[in-house]
Amino acid sequence: MAGGEGRDGLVKARLLILLLVVGVAVLAAQAVKFQRDAARLSAGQTAGAEAVAAARAYVPDLLSYDYRTIDDDLARAAGHATGPLAGHFRQLAAALVPRAREEQKVQQAVVAAAGVESATPDLVRVLVFVNMTTTRSQSGKDLPRQEVTQNRARLVMVRTEAGWRVSDLSTLLGDTPTR
Repeated sequence: MAGGEGRDGLVKARLLILLLVVGVAVLAAQAVKFQRDAARLSAGQTAGAEAVAAARAYVPDLLSYDYRTIDDDLARAAGHATGPLAGHFRQLAAALVPRAREEQKVQQAVVAAAGVESATPDLVRVLVFVNMTTTRSQSGKDLPRQEVTQNRARLVMVRTEAGWRVSDLSTLLGDTPTR
């Protein structure tokens, strides 16, 4: 019996050591996972802050134009865009330029506020609140007509080799990018 009790004690000790080793391994794995999650979260927060700063800087160029400099204004806007959106600004000239010149239209966008809707290290959705002032001449009148509106825009910002660029833009009046 004494030999059996010793053997049982040895088995229990080995089992206890095995459980401790497994417990330490599980804790180590959880610590690594936590560290990775924290790093990913931090990268997303950093990306969000960078993308919001870029969006705040780009929105006036993307949404503003002056009939006297509209070709340069649209080219500058296209420079902040990437993918199909950059092409859209080039195509926009055909429809917008003649009308803007005819109406002597000046549109100025001023960012009132901006924030992150969602963020990963390489793609950030930014919601921007914009005050728009539009001035145009009125036929037969000496003074131009001025209108101030408040708008929202969602920008999908992507990280490129050249920095943050706008890959999609919606004024939130209808189609909203969800990619």
